[in-house]
Amino acid sequence: MNSGIDLQGTFIQSLSDLGISAELAKVIWMPFPMLLMIIGATVGVLVNVWLERKISAAAQQRIGPEYAGPLGVLQPVADGLKLVFKEDILPAKADPILFTMGPVLVVMPVFLSYLIVPFGQNLVITNINTGVFLWIALSSIVPIGLLMAGYSSNNKYSLLGGLRAAAQSISYEIPLALSVLAIVMMSNSLNTIDIVNQQAGYGILSWNIWRQPVGFVIFWIAALAECERLPFDLPEAEEELVAGYQTEYSGMKFALFFVGSYVNLVLSALLVAILYLGGWSSPIPIEMLSNLLGVDPTTSWVQVVDASLGISMTLLKAYFLVFIAILTRWTVPRVRIDQLLNLGWKFLLPISLANLLITAALKLAFPTAFGG
Repeated sequence: MNSGIDLQGTFIQSLSDLGISAELAKVIWMPFPMLLMIIGATVGVLVNVWLERKISAAAQQRIGPEYAGPLGVLQPVADGLKLVFKEDILPAKADPILFTMGPVLVVMPVFLSYLIVPFGQNLVITNINTGVFLWIALSSIVPIGLLMAGYSSNNKYSLLGGLRAAAQSISYEIPLALSVLAIVMMSNSLNTIDIVNQQAGYGILSWNIWRQPVGFVIFWIAALAECERLPFDLPEAEEELVAGYQTEYSGMKFALFFVGSYVNLVLSALLVAILYLGGWSSPIPIEMLSNLLGVDPTTSWVQVVDASLGISMTLLKAYFLVFIAILTRWTVPRVRIDQLLNLGWKFLLPISLANLLITAALKLAFPTAFGG
C-alpha cells in the first residue's frame, strides 16, 4: 500500500503545476482546513445527535423523533436552529471576557485536533510527524476553558461543575497519554499515518488491539471521561449541579459546549479506530482480496475501490464506538465523584504505567513482534 499523502501537499502541488507560486498556493490553502473541519464536524454532530435520540429511544422502548424529516433526521437541524436564534444572556455579575472565552477554549482545541486525523489513506489535512503529541498538547487546554466557564459565571453550581470538570480531565489525561505512548513506542512514530500503516500488514491480525488490549480498554474509559459521557458526567450532573459549568449559558455559547461535547466524542472514536483498530485498513487486506479474485491490485479502479473502502472503514469503526458510547450512557448508572477520581488515580494510572513498562520490555525482548 502507498504511504499517506497529505491534502495540503497535494493541493499546493496541483496549483504549482498550474503555474501558481508555492507561497501563493499556501495562502490559498489556509482557509480550507478550517472550512473542512467545520463542515465535517457539523455533519458529525448532526449524525451523533440523531443517533443519540434514536438509540436512547430504542433502549427505552420508545420511538424517538419521527416528524422532523424522514425518521426524524432533521431533528438535530431543528435543535441547532433553536440554539442559534435563542437569546444570548450574560449574567449581571459574570465576568464578560472569561464568560465568552470559556466555550471558545473548550471547542477550538477539539476542532484543531482533527488536523491530524487520517480519514483515509490519502485523506489527512496536515501530515505532521508529531501528530499524537499535538493532540495531547491541545487536549490539555480544554480544562482551562472549563475552569473559566465555571468561575466566570458567578454561580455556585457552575463553579463546582468547572472544578469537577478540571479535576476529571487532569485525572484521566495521564492514563490516556500513557496508553497512547505504548502505541507510539510500538510504532516508532508520533505520526498517525505511520501508526495506521504499521497495522496494515496482515489485516485484522495486525491491529494494535491484539497487542495492546489493556491500553485499548484504558484509552476508551479515559476518552469517555474526557468527553464527560455517562457514567462520567459528574461536571454537569443535572440532579446535583443543575447543568454544572453550563448552567448560566444560553444561545450560541451553550451551543458551543453542546457541539464541543459531540465533536470530542467523534474525535475520541476516530482516534481509537486509528490507534487500535487499524484506521482505514480492512480486516482482509486489499492485496489478498485481489489475489483471491484474480485482479491486478495496481489497476485504477481497484485503487478507487480501496480508497473508498478505506474511508468507509474508518467511519464504520468510529461510529461503532460512538454506538457503544451512546448505549453505555443509557444503560450504566453514574458514579460518584470520589469513585471517579479513585478510578483514575488509583486504578487506571498504575495499570497504564505498568502497561507502558511491559510494552517497553517486550519491545526489547521481541523487537520484530513489537515494532522494533
